[in-house]
Amino acid sequence: MNALILQSDFGYADGAVSAMYGVAVGVCDRLRIYDLTHDIPPYDIWEASNRLIQTLMYWPAGSVFVSVVDPGVGSTRRSIAVRTAGGQVVITPDNGTLTHVMQHTGLQEARVIDETVNRLPNSGESYTFHGRDIYAYTGARLASGLIAFEEIGPKIDPASLVTLPVVAPSLEGRSVRGTIDVLDVRFGSLWTNIPRELFLKLGVGHGGRVTVSITHYDRVIYKSVMLYARSFADANVGEPLLYANSLDCMAVAINQGSFAKAYSVGTGISWQIQLSAEG
Repeated sequence: MNALILQSDFGYADGAVSAMYGVAVGVCDRLRIYDLTHDIPPYDIWEASNRLIQTLMYWPAGSVFVSVVDPGVGSTRRSIAVRTAGGQVVITPDNGTLTHVMQHTGLQEARVIDETVNRLPNSGESYTFHGRDIYAYTGARLASGLIAFEEIGPKIDPASLVTLPVVAPSLEGRSVRGTIDVLDVRFGSLWTNIPRELFLKLGVGHGGRVTVSITHYDRVIYKSVMLYARSFADANVGEPLLYANSLDCMAVAINQGSFAKAYSVGTGISWQIQLSAEG
């Protein structure tokens, strides 16, 4: 019996999430079901991809993730299941949701879900709620051991999966460049795709100063010098700071404030950040 972890953009205003739970419990009432989040912004596949990579690696092999951010529901897009290099399984539409998992952890195997057998009974005429009828149902059957991964459907080349455009971080002289991939939503910090190890090649230690420049479609949104801190305790309340986040990538924050709200910063490859060593 493996854990079943659910992610979606459904929110809690109606019964969509509860319906997914009901289907899963109907498959096996001993299942352990958990929520990753159901607060993904509507249709935001980029956010879904980032939230998966933020969480997935901390769950044991065999854990089954169901991620449903599916603006193409009912279209010709594929329903897929993958086994990651760490042994976790993700069930999701083939729409780019696996972009960051493929980039950071890699995949062992991918399969197309055979919806003729992996579908909630008597739901064949429903085309708008695959999260309930296909993904939660298949995920529950897999997590409970009623089916094996090989029974999900035919094997496909992982290289055939849809991916979103990404921009790799880079070192350019005394600067590193990257993108703002996701927000620490509750606190308004900016999480970049710049690994701490790459940043450290600038020779800046804790307590040093770094010029931080943020652009959106080449328009400068923010540029200032700030502290590279070990933790928020190193900065004064209201002071901006650069730090290494829980994914060991560089992040920007305001101590006890929201950097994202203060400067109206968003996420994605159009939001670029440059960190430059002083001197």
